Amino acid sequence: MNASMRIDVAGENALILYFAETASEQSAADVSEATQALEGLVGKGIIDLIPSYASLLVVYDDDVFDVYGMRYEINQRMQTGAQSGAEKTVRVVRLPVYYGLDVGPDLAELAENANLSVDEVIEIHQAQAYQVFAIGFAPGFAFLGEVDPRIAAPRKSTPRKAVPRGAVAIADRQTAVYPSVSPGGWNLIGLCPTPMFDANTAPCMPVEVGDNVEFYAIDKAEYLALGGEL
Repeated sequence: MNASMRIDVAGENALILYFAETASEQSAADVSEATQALEGLVGKGIIDLIPSYASLLVVYDDDVFDVYGMRYEINQRMQTGAQSGAEKTVRVVRLPVYYGLDVGPDLAELAENANLSVDEVIEIHQAQAYQVFAIGFAPGFAFLGEVDPRIAAPRKSTPRKAVPRGAVAIADRQTAVYPSVSPGGWNLIGLCPTPMFDANTAPCMPVEVGDNVEFYAIDKAEYLALGGEL
């Protein structure tokens, strides 16, 4: 159990677990570990677990637990997990990306501002694994970090009214895939054909907090063959 973990009341039937003040790979790992430790109680006293960058919201059934009982259960399960010494296996999810000026309207500008070629930006973006720090903004929108500082870029000063589904984007030192058409101010560099959210499938998202995501380049024909839309 993370010795610095703090548990606060977040509502009449909710507690929030804080692991750090700011997001980091360690805090994301702590959130993932806590989520796994408590998953067995979902439907058996816990209604929902909502992980974020450095915290975990636990919504519980107050017909099963009062606040003291829930605190005790959380501490017990976290302590049991720590004592077991079981090493968590980090899942790696690989996502295909069709990079290109025709589908990445901010790719050229990002490259120019970074004093890099477009090909170098593409190469750098797919050269590392990104940790899923949080899922939010929209169902399936996974905040991934951290982007190589060479291709980090601030959000657009004027957000677009409609970013296409599957758009692969960068904002500051985070990257993401837009799960659906929505407004957005991130820098668009390509398209991913993999659905990031589907309410009719189980699981409904291909990634979860704590996973690692790797991107790999595909061409236009492969993108369309995988169900991508232009």
